[in-house]
Amino acid sequence: MGRIIFHIDVNSAFLSWTAAERLKKGEELDLRTIPSAIGGSRENRHGIILAKSTPAKKYGVTTGEPINMALQKCPELMVVPPDFPLYSRCSHAMFDILSDYSDRIEQFSIDEGFLDYTGMERLLGPPLETAEKIRTRIREELGFTVNIGISSNKLLAKMAGELEKPDKLITLFPEEMPEKFWPLPVEELFMVGRRTAPRLRKIGIRTIGELAKYPQPLLEKEFKSFGRMLHAYANGIDDTPVAPATETYETKSIGNSTTTPHDVTDRETAHKILLALAENVSMRLRCSKLCAQEIAVTLKSSDFKVYSHQKQLLNAIDCTNAVYETAKEIFDEVWKQEPLRLLGIRAGKLCEEDCVQLSILEEDWSKQKKADAAMDALRLKYGKNTVRRSTFANGDGSAYEGGKLKINNHILK
Repeated sequence: MGRIIFHIDVNSAFLSWTAAERLKKGEELDLRTIPSAIGGSRENRHGIILAKSTPAKKYGVTTGEPINMALQKCPELMVVPPDFPLYSRCSHAMFDILSDYSDRIEQFSIDEGFLDYTGMERLLGPPLETAEKIRTRIREELGFTVNIGISSNKLLAKMAGELEKPDKLITLFPEEMPEKFWPLPVEELFMVGRRTAPRLRKIGIRTIGELAKYPQPLLEKEFKSFGRMLHAYANGIDDTPVAPATETYETKSIGNSTTTPHDVTDRETAHKILLALAENVSMRLRCSKLCAQEIAVTLKSSDFKVYSHQKQLLNAIDCTNAVYETAKEIFDEVWKQEPLRLLGIRAGKLCEEDCVQLSILEEDWSKQKKADAAMDALRLKYGKNTVRRSTFANGDGSAYEGGKLKINNHILK
């Protein structure tokens, strides 16, 4: 029968999780049934839309747009502030349910992941029946809905889940591509962004089917190696495995990023976010027994322009302060003073920790490394909030830390 891959995606995750929590606490109004959104301050009309309800979508409200623009489209829009610790708990609970159906689960983001169901049919039953059980369990036990796409590879499973929303179970196997996949606008193909789509349309490619039939050599001439990937994706070709967290540390890099609940316009706040990200990245380095010889910082401005810069290191590092100081130095060099919506840190050129040599040209981080080791031990045993830096004494570290802190397939709470 070949591979069977599920793609599970929460419908309007941040808003659904907030709505479910409010209903659980006794509120009668379901945010999902009215024009509502998760974002910054409605009173100050400041920040961006992080998630929106289906009724809000009908007014043209979009994820990522400024609050004031959304309120112009929908004056009665109910805007609720984000609750990142809640989102982490809801995500954790969902992946706990998924783990009952396979040990091959890859978390793609906080609200979506892949499950390899191949070979599980004999134990748990037909794929569609099992997917329906998963969808029902998540809705009844956790209070929110998901889309589940099913196919023979990750690409088609993800595309299946995008065909219709919300709360749907959809298949997209190769034999279904002519009817379900190829008629779609080329913009809907995974990895075709706002810059690529106009270039494709310029050469006469309007649908995914037209891209699939377009001569690959001509695509490569126009897009280089990216053209080869576009042609493969349009034809539903993808052989990448579902990689559990323990496998992803075979690693070319370890990174983390966060989309901020409001525009970041000052250096102090940006540095605080970088510190939270550095704590996450450096602890993952240490627990993976790896060190980094390169640190990169990625920034996304309020007008969605993304740029990054990296620094090569004379000596590999895994110390939180070392990662932070390097990231801060890079940031100060490259930030163009524009409002920011995303910051990220990535540690690259990884090597085993026992191959690191001391250098008289680099700062001695030995004392900080001992402190890191003590904090790691406490956090692994009692939870990540057991020990906090004074910078995050008010608890805002969780809002800045980005993706979950996952160590050896265990998510620290």
